[in-house]
Amino acid sequence: MRNRSIITEAKQIQLATELIELGARLQVLEMNTDLSRERLVKLYKEIRGVSPPKGMLPYSEDWFMSWQPNMHSSLFINIYHYVTKNTGIDGIDALIKSYRLYNEHIKVHQLEKVLSLTRAWTLVRFVESGVLCIAPCVNCHGSFVVHSLEIHSNHVCGLCNIPSRAGKTKKAALANLH
Repeated sequence: MRNRSIITEAKQIQLATELIELGARLQVLEMNTDLSRERLVKLYKEIRGVSPPKGMLPYSEDWFMSWQPNMHSSLFINIYHYVTKNTGIDGIDALIKSYRLYNEHIKVHQLEKVLSLTRAWTLVRFVESGVLCIAPCVNCHGSFVVHSLEIHSNHVCGLCNIPSRAGKTKKAALANLH
């Protein structure tokens, strides 16, 4: 923090605050701000009223491949690509803007939110590093998240080929009872 501008520090605190309010884990804050871990923990406690969760970030790219997470991840990454291509916004600012748009879509359509900010951040990193990529569905021509090493020339998305267990959650079963 030596010789840093107060304005620069204020912008970093504002960014960290926004990320915390959206549910970012401490590791995401550390990777995207210049604030010390101690300051981030203190800020997290001040905003959330509790210590940040401990433990490692979710890592497996396979999480993004199961049916419901894939639909939400595909929705988010399409929003993210639209934002980065059409607004001049990139990096963490594009992630924040895209995640807010994802949340608005979920709320408007009264869907269960599946993708946390940390998962969205991880998804963007996986796509940018080439671990995951986007492939078009041969039926609906939508763009969906897939493993980069898979053959995608005949990819059929989870919406065109819904698995038999899709949507069979306890919550959905309870809703059908009432």
